[in-house]
Amino acid sequence: MSRKMKNKVLQRLKIERIASEGKCVGHHEGKVVFVSNVAPGDVVDVRVTKGRSSFMEAEAIKIHEYSDNRVSPFCEHFGTCGGCKWQHISYELQMTYKRQQVVDQFQRIAKVPLPEVMPIIGAKDTRYYRNKLDFTFSNNRWLTREEIDSGENFERNALGFHVPKRFDKIVDINHCYLQGGISNEVRNELRTFALKENLTFYDIINQTGLLRNLIIRSTVDGQTMVIVQFGEDDPAGIDKTMGFLKERFPEITSLLYIVNLKKNETFLDLDVHTYAGKDFIEESMEGLKFKIRPKSFYQTNSLQAYRLYQVAREFAGLTGNETVYDLYTGTGTIANFVAANAKQVIGIEYVGPAIEDARENALHNQLSNTLFYAGDMKDVLTDDFVSQHQRPDVVITDPPRAGMHEDVIQMLLKLSAPKIVYVSCNPATQARDVALLSEKYKVNRIQPVDMFPQTYHVENVVLLELKEQ
Repeated sequence: MSRKMKNKVLQRLKIERIASEGKCVGHHEGKVVFVSNVAPGDVVDVRVTKGRSSFMEAEAIKIHEYSDNRVSPFCEHFGTCGGCKWQHISYELQMTYKRQQVVDQFQRIAKVPLPEVMPIIGAKDTRYYRNKLDFTFSNNRWLTREEIDSGENFERNALGFHVPKRFDKIVDINHCYLQGGISNEVRNELRTFALKENLTFYDIINQTGLLRNLIIRSTVDGQTMVIVQFGEDDPAGIDKTMGFLKERFPEITSLLYIVNLKKNETFLDLDVHTYAGKDFIEESMEGLKFKIRPKSFYQTNSLQAYRLYQVAREFAGLTGNETVYDLYTGTGTIANFVAANAKQVIGIEYVGPAIEDARENALHNQLSNTLFYAGDMKDVLTDDFVSQHQRPDVVITDPPRAGMHEDVIQMLLKLSAPKIVYVSCNPATQARDVALLSEKYKVNRIQPVDMFPQTYHVENVVLLELKEQ
């Protein structure tokens, strides 16, 4: 059946709503059809790309009627780079569907009694809100259909983002609306300099080329960290590149570089060299200062991270007498943020360097009531660990997208802390974990927070309270 349906054209399909992962939904002969890059209210012809017994996936090939919910995308790269999949949908509707995504996931997966999901906390800034972007150098620029059909020769070196589902193709980015400050200027001028100086751009297939990756991090008050990854250990080429950035952009707070000869761009296991300035930048939040180093994790929307942490602190309801466990603490941002309102905060995190950052940030902010431990959560959070510390009055947990390991959930059920504040970037795995925790806990509050405007991603905070025994 699927082979028969593939490539079939469905005409004048009415797009009804947005489903999970940003795909829109229509119906054809009783079957659900998932379509990307359309808006609720569109009437479109689509080509089926995948057929199943109960649903189909399709791509739009012609739009007959445009939805009233559509807005004009503001970025010239929209639809190609894949970073902002919802620029064609009004922000008000984006927030509506993000909240609905939380509702749907909890009703479908958690299947527990729920309070009304609160209105989503939207972002004041829907452009230039990110504090970190990664760009890739490539000698294999993505060409448009028009460029290919023209038969002309085009510059193939590029500095930008990966085309979705194409590891070997890079969209050359002229202007990105995700990060403000000097981000666009640094990227564009570095590209121009590299082309002028005939510096080699990375070849992902053959694993050759000097310039490999560019990371730009920034803070609300204008500090900037620039990290260049080099694919060859070429001291002269490295110095030429870094010298240009130092001279052209003296306002860069932290200018760093990495020599990466591996087959991937991860650098947690590599040395980071300071070429100029400091080896960190600092973000501020309610008088606290957080050092961000090249390997540090920090929420990529600083202003909305503040709102997220405020929600978590409010849900915790701290009075100053509580022992708080902060699971998956990262660099201890939440732990240090709530420390002033607790008796003690104990943070646990898998990544060792992140725990070093957490401890340093606690000392930096003169916090004496925080403790941090590194290790796999299911191995650290044990009976022995709890016996060496006070049992928690409140648990705050902010796991990765995959959610919590079942051993961790079983330990939380055993601990039976009066409150669990569960922060998540993936409502589906959060709902799964809440279902397991419902053995002892009830859901009292649910608060979505929009961290990533123009995308379908949504952050969510849930307050779980121990049921009366």
